[in-house]
Amino acid sequence: MTSAAKQDSQHGEFRQYLPDLSSPRFTTLAQCDAYSHARELTEHHRPPWLYGLYTHWQKLLQEPFKGITNDGNVRPGLFKIRDEGVPIESIVAAADAVLAQLSAEQRRRSLLHIDSPEWRTWSNPEFLLSAKGLRLEELPPGLRDAVLGVLRAALSPEGYEKALAAMRVNHFLGELVGGQKVMNQYSYNFVLFGAEPSTTRPWGFSFYGHHLCLSVFLCRTQIVVSPWFTGAEPNLIDDGPWRGTRILDEEERLGLRLMQSLTPEQQKRAQTYKQMKGPAMPKGRWNHDDQRHLCGAYRDNRVVPYEGIVVSGLGPEQQELVTKILEQYLLYLPRRARELRLRDCAEHFHETYFSWIGGFGDADPFYYRVQSPVVVAEFDHHSGVFLGNSEPAKFHIHTLLRMPNGGDYGYALRGQIGGVEQGYVWEG
Repeated sequence: MTSAAKQDSQHGEFRQYLPDLSSPRFTTLAQCDAYSHARELTEHHRPPWLYGLYTHWQKLLQEPFKGITNDGNVRPGLFKIRDEGVPIESIVAAADAVLAQLSAEQRRRSLLHIDSPEWRTWSNPEFLLSAKGLRLEELPPGLRDAVLGVLRAALSPEGYEKALAAMRVNHFLGELVGGQKVMNQYSYNFVLFGAEPSTTRPWGFSFYGHHLCLSVFLCRTQIVVSPWFTGAEPNLIDDGPWRGTRILDEEERLGLRLMQSLTPEQQKRAQTYKQMKGPAMPKGRWNHDDQRHLCGAYRDNRVVPYEGIVVSGLGPEQQELVTKILEQYLLYLPRRARELRLRDCAEHFHETYFSWIGGFGDADPFYYRVQSPVVVAEFDHHSGVFLGNSEPAKFHIHTLLRMPNGGDYGYALRGQIGGVEQGYVWEG
């Protein structure tokens, strides 16, 4: 069997885990829209484990934003105001095209203060837990296209295509499980932050829904896309008009290639747990929603100690693999901004850690994390949420990126913006 055929065989495996759509869970889902589905959680506490997580999220939201750290202490001076070549005029024009079509009530719901805590109320489950802004599936086609035009203007071309692919995969999952009213290509919310989109003042937007959440902060020609979450269940569309769409396979391939390239001693140091779930893990290291992820929704202030092996101690080819992994995780950024962020990451390779959970054979599901003072990138193979696999499988993938030490949501840049407005020179 060729490697391509082997890959297709592995990904097509999800078909054997299709659920029984006559079961109460899926007959209820088929009758719900986004709002009634959310009430199942918030009012009826179904499913109970997710309701418990939801209430915990609400407590976490009450904490003032600090940022993810490795030891509880925010390290200052890591993020600087600079010119990243972002086409801010085009992005502002795209955002203005959205605002021009909004009613007064839509503007009230969709244009929030730049320091609004609503920045932090994104989440990746299909439940609409924060119904702010505009819901794409409720918009007329012209306005919906205008919202997507903001994404197209702000993200790299390849990042925009990745976002569209995630939305299409979500639609495909909705069709598989009879939940198209809850999960479809337009079941996403969009909200703007800032007095108005501006070429000189800070502003941004959030675009979020099931398996795709993007937080985008802009200041002049600088951009922060963090935190973001991208997932897929399954990560291959094998039927319909988008057949052949596959996402997150490059992150998977590069991570496995890096782990397999290590010496046995290095693999031992990188592998924090041999099993994806089990008694060797401390309590709380695994949960139903995030599973092995540490930096997911509402975890804005989490302390995540460094684990694994230091990247600067690896060989040149392995360090290049780390760079390629990070390039995939920075794909949403426009090219110049991505190049600068990769440079930032490389400058911290002496304090960048690569860690691994699970096996590292070709067919093994796994988790990995690349973590430094300026970036946290996580990859996880999940067990089924809508599909029936009880164990992690390679066709269900969650990925996310964080900028620790206050970098998320552009917070670390905000205190420096006054100097920029007074004409200070930017770092190039």
